[in-house]
Amino acid sequence: MGKVKLLFLLFLVFLVSCGNEAEIETNMSEPMTDFQFTTQDNDTLSFADLKDDWWIANFMYTHCEAVCPITTERMADLQNKLAKEGLHPQIVSFSVDPSNDTPEVLKEYASHYDANFDSWSFLTGYDFETIQDLSQETFKANLAKGAVGLKSHGVNFYLINPKGIIVKKYNGMNADDLELLFNDVKRVK
Repeated sequence: MGKVKLLFLLFLVFLVSCGNEAEIETNMSEPMTDFQFTTQDNDTLSFADLKDDWWIANFMYTHCEAVCPITTERMADLQNKLAKEGLHPQIVSFSVDPSNDTPEVLKEYASHYDANFDSWSFLTGYDFETIQDLSQETFKANLAKGAVGLKSHGVNFYLINPKGIIVKKYNGMNADDLELLFNDVKRVK
């Protein structure tokens, strides 16, 4: 009976150490890469600034005419919906066109969506190869240069846990996935 109690105790310790993550179904487990980039306010945001909290990330660029206006609007809707619940997770939008998306351009773009900069940062200040590597190696999402300055990138939103692990991706174009993201954030925050 002593071994059973010990195993049960170890199992409980494991569950507690997992925190709220046990409350959501995950579909990824990728460690976040360290970074330090420039925000729309010309400040610095680093991976260290985001540790110890849950946060959401996506990829976009300001002169995208296809999916970015839709996903940015949906992220803004998510930010507002979460705020009504008293939740303010950090949101990080990585520009995939850093040579054009200066802090000033990002700030103007974000203002069209009424982004609340207290909890949403639009990042730049790196070269294309750096963001391509981050997208492909860390987030497991393709990113490529296309014709006429277009960038081919994914439309997923990602949930990152306080330990810096990307635990789940959601299709930013799918209403059901966005509702799931909303509910997952409510569970873990």
